[in-house]
Amino acid sequence: MPSFVLQHGAWHGGWCWARVAERLRAAGRRVLTPTHTGLGDRKHLLSREITLDTFVADLVNAIEAEELEDIVLVGHSFGGIAITGAADRIPARIRHLVYLDSMILQPGQCVYDVVPPEVAAGRRKAIAEAGGLALPPPPPAYFGVPDGPDADWIARRLTPHPAGTYDSPLRLANPVGNGLPCTYIACSAPALSTIAGVSAWARAQPGWTWLEMTTCHDAMVTAPEALTRILLELA
Repeated sequence: MPSFVLQHGAWHGGWCWARVAERLRAAGRRVLTPTHTGLGDRKHLLSREITLDTFVADLVNAIEAEELEDIVLVGHSFGGIAITGAADRIPARIRHLVYLDSMILQPGQCVYDVVPPEVAAGRRKAIAEAGGLALPPPPPAYFGVPDGPDADWIARRLTPHPAGTYDSPLRLANPVGNGLPCTYIACSAPALSTIAGVSAWARAQPGWTWLEMTTCHDAMVTAPEALTRILLELA
């Protein structure tokens, strides 16, 4: 049976997948939830040298170290960038790419190229005011998570996001997806405006599967049961 590799998004870490990973393992699947350099339990490695190349290498190295094959590779939010990079480098190990309400960059683009200009300006300002090293985390409400235990759980774990991953380009030798089966899952309650252009691009791609979930951006926290069912069906 296919294994699952679940890549987190900005300010998060592998911890955010706990509820989905538990359910996938209960279904007999092998699951890997790597954390990017400088975030989560690796926050002590935060530096100005971290770029998108670092994030792609984090993911590729984790997959290769575990000798995983036939993977359903899931990228949430910012994690969509890393799974695109991994598909470019190790496509033979991947069965299916799943973009969960995620960011997608074309070859040579950086994040500031695809978010609205006012968002890019705001993030540059916030990074500068924080010392230039990282972007401070927003409150859980930014991800659509209502006040309560889930929001408290998320807030305790969010960490600043490495600044260099916003203005460094994604280097690809092949088109996005590299010919692999791709699914985009959009979270619509509420939709995250910063990825509206990217999700519209994904929806227009011939051969891609488009799915929607009526939950907030952090679906792995707020709707783990429904998300797990979708992932198992895709596998």
